[in-house]
Amino acid sequence: MLDQILCVDDDPITLMLCKKVIIKSSFSNEIITSQNGEEALSYFNTIKHINNKNKPIPQPQLIFLDLNMPVMGGWEFLDHFNSQEFAEFSTIKVIVLSSTIDPEDLEKSKQYPMVVDFLSKPISQSMLEYLKNKLK
Repeated sequence: MLDQILCVDDDPITLMLCKKVIIKSSFSNEIITSQNGEEALSYFNTIKHINNKNKPIPQPQLIFLDLNMPVMGGWEFLDHFNSQEFAEFSTIKVIVLSSTIDPEDLEKSKQYPMVVDFLSKPISQSMLEYLKNKLK
């Protein structure tokens, strides 16, 4: 079981479903949510700020990331998160969750070292079982 995961999606129903499935599957102890990439980056900046003051706080071990969101989408988030500015989070794995699996998006996701899989929404218990084995 993971200690903490971050779900980044602009759809509140998707976030609610994600939380329910994760809790039911005992996949993670804590689920944090962000409604877009900018909000997620802000969360990581907060972690950096607090950790710099010698008060370490837990960070997610896994991110479920939607691609199409207002304000800042998944690709833009990945571009920022893959930069030197967020290098201290390089061990965090990302699962791209998309409502459509476009082969071009799948190929593009392979350019980001933190992306370990590209899966179709909605999240399901069988998907989490698959990920438990993959992330060992």
